[in-house]
Amino acid sequence: MPPKKGSRPGPADPESEKRGQGQFPSEKRGQGQFLPEKRGQGQFPSKKRGQGQFPSEKRGQGQFLPEKRGQGQFPSEEPGQGEFSASEETIEVSQEATGARLDRFLAERYPARSRSALQKMIRKGLVRLDGQTVKPGEPLRAGERIDLSFPPAPPSVLVPEPIPLTILHEDEDILVLDKPAGLVVHPGAGAETGTLVHALVARVGGLSGIGGPRRPGIVHRLDRGTSGLMVVARTDRAHLSLTAQFREREVSKVYLALVWGRMRESEGVVDTAIGRDPVHRRKMSVRAPRGRAAISRYRVVEELPGFSFLEVRPETGRTHQIRVHLQSLGHAVVGDARYGGAAWRGVQDPLKRNALKSFDRLALHAWKLSFRHPASEERVAFKSPLPAEIRALMETLRG
Repeated sequence: MPPKKGSRPGPADPESEKRGQGQFPSEKRGQGQFLPEKRGQGQFPSKKRGQGQFPSEKRGQGQFLPEKRGQGQFPSEEPGQGEFSASEETIEVSQEATGARLDRFLAERYPARSRSALQKMIRKGLVRLDGQTVKPGEPLRAGERIDLSFPPAPPSVLVPEPIPLTILHEDEDILVLDKPAGLVVHPGAGAETGTLVHALVARVGGLSGIGGPRRPGIVHRLDRGTSGLMVVARTDRAHLSLTAQFREREVSKVYLALVWGRMRESEGVVDTAIGRDPVHRRKMSVRAPRGRAAISRYRVVEELPGFSFLEVRPETGRTHQIRVHLQSLGHAVVGDARYGGAAWRGVQDPLKRNALKSFDRLALHAWKLSFRHPASEERVAFKSPLPAEIRALMETLRG
């Protein structure tokens, strides 16, 4: 019998351009570039409103550059090197986490794993608190040590599907890809086949199993209607490193968004908690009674008649965060029927109305992604150009 919990110790003490220009140079879909980025970057550069050029680049190039001049490529590894023989991690409970349930605390730290899966790990003794087996609802105290032993991934039950993928970079630990709009990331309600995970299983094969058998390699997600950059973990080492970086807000993410209306300010910050909508349970809301902290920074890149084109940097990663934050300002993302409704019905110009009506995706694109490589610890960065369908819609709306 394990010792009783009562014996635990107590808490320990772009080139400048005028506003309204901002037109993208000609570029073909499928283009992309991988550029170095210095640690600590990620704030908006000081620019006048309306500045910000997006360089022409070829998607799929995926060039890999070291952060500093003279540094080399990622160290070459033979297949199998760099793998975790056992996926284990130790966490020290912070003062801020005091009183939180163990299962909820872990669910927030490991978003790729479901809370029920983590509860099973706790009940099986794969999670110990100060060396003791406990229940999922055990409240935490500052200074306690949580030891986790992630079980080996069970054989995948996913059927590989030969869905085309645009891979920008691939090595022993990670894979960076450009997800198209319309592709669901992993199996779930209403999408049991035809997902990004099915394509990855067919394309790559071996992926980290920490996320579970239905989410191999997945450390973050993009909504179905959102396009752009994603990083996938091929090893458990990479999965744990990337998950920690997302949790500690070390990953830099920059999105491009076309929204309804003209913004009052050229740039700003939305610092409003997000949670499940109390009435419409499939939606998220800033009015949720138990929302989680969420921060999004935005900057106006271009103003179009009746619309704004923005650069958005989410500092947190809540579900639908950018969409909900922009809608809360009264500027829903174009194409977002869930949070913006059929706003196109109010457009008088028939050419613009038809273009908006037929636009069948979110005008939201994950443009830049930067993080520390799990193996080399070197800061790396990727870029993906704005998709052709968004550029075509913007050209129509400028007219």
